[in-house]
Amino acid sequence: MADEKTRTSGEVPRPEAKGPILPTTNPEAEKPQPPKPAVHPAFYVMVWISLSSSVILFNKWILDTLDFRYPVILTTYHLTFATIATQLMARYTSLLDGRKSVKMTGRVYLRAIVPIGLFFSLSLICGNLTYLYLSVAFIQMIKATTPVAVLLSSWAMGLAPPNLKQLANVSAIVVGVMIASFGEIRFVWIGFLYQLGGLMFEAIRLNLVQALLSSAEYKMDPLVSLYYFAPICAVMNGLVALIWEVPKVSMAEVYHVGLFIFFLNGLCAFLLNVSVVFLIGKTSAVIMTLCGVLKDVMLVVASMLIWGTPVSGLQAFGYTIALGGMVYYKLGLEALKGYAGEAGRQWAEFGATRPALRKVVVIGAVVLFVFVLFGGLAPTYAPDYDPSQYLAGAAEKFGVSS
Repeated sequence: MADEKTRTSGEVPRPEAKGPILPTTNPEAEKPQPPKPAVHPAFYVMVWISLSSSVILFNKWILDTLDFRYPVILTTYHLTFATIATQLMARYTSLLDGRKSVKMTGRVYLRAIVPIGLFFSLSLICGNLTYLYLSVAFIQMIKATTPVAVLLSSWAMGLAPPNLKQLANVSAIVVGVMIASFGEIRFVWIGFLYQLGGLMFEAIRLNLVQALLSSAEYKMDPLVSLYYFAPICAVMNGLVALIWEVPKVSMAEVYHVGLFIFFLNGLCAFLLNVSVVFLIGKTSAVIMTLCGVLKDVMLVVASMLIWGTPVSGLQAFGYTIALGGMVYYKLGLEALKGYAGEAGRQWAEFGATRPALRKVVVIGAVVLFVFVLFGGLAPTYAPDYDPSQYLAGAAEKFGVSS
């Protein structure tokens, strides 16, 4: 009988290792950590708040305190400065390289950029005209209604369907600003109407920008947007200034302000746009919303300190409601609950680790609140009241010579 063929496996048994088996990976090795940012995000927040507040106070100071009552000329100068600066940055820096990905044509420029530039110009003109009539504090209070104007204009333009829930969410802002307006001591109707007009023009501009940026082909950061919008806005504002203000202005008024002051003002306004680019890239929308609220409150306080703006208790109460409504509308209830819970935990940990310092903070906050409430924000019911005449009459009745 023939021998049967047997199939053998090709596997050869390996000899047992005599030494320790080395691992294929090292579990003790540390995972690569992302590089830490060279500059803390708080720095960008502080720069943005400082520049944003400085531009508003700077414009008010030039237009009102220095009596250069030509807001359209000032706006035209800002836009001309921005046009020159963005052109130079596009040529010599990489900050505007984002424009290369934007498919900008002459047709798109005329149909999209020019209308946006028109409403941008109108909002800037109305916004600066307001400084001639209203205080910075009251202007900031009215600006709290910007989300309401954006929402209503989006419905009117057909960009979004009407939503009663959203309308209810922004109703607190409207109620708060109405209370603040009733409490305003130096209310001027024409200034109030200019500010409302500026808000509506700005709301339309924001909706047009949102519609433009909804296409991936036209995504652009604020600095690239300024690169495209500033030239057309400068031309439009310049035409208005030529007709309205240039025939009345004199070089003596320009020199009274000072050429160096004008340069600093234009530089400050332009750097604000640059800071927005870095702020968006380094922080979240939540941080920007809260920083905007902080900036508005600081501007109200600065207006009180610099120009002695009277702010009544009713006005402060209404503004508080408006700010609360604005934060609620932008962040939502669930997000606010989460942040409130996190803040409570952080505050509890702070109290556990540093109880004495927490007591100092609480006492300081209470003292500051009482001082502000009964000092700077107390309502002025009789600003023209002079008690001397009543004292003299009382003294005469009792036969006492005063």
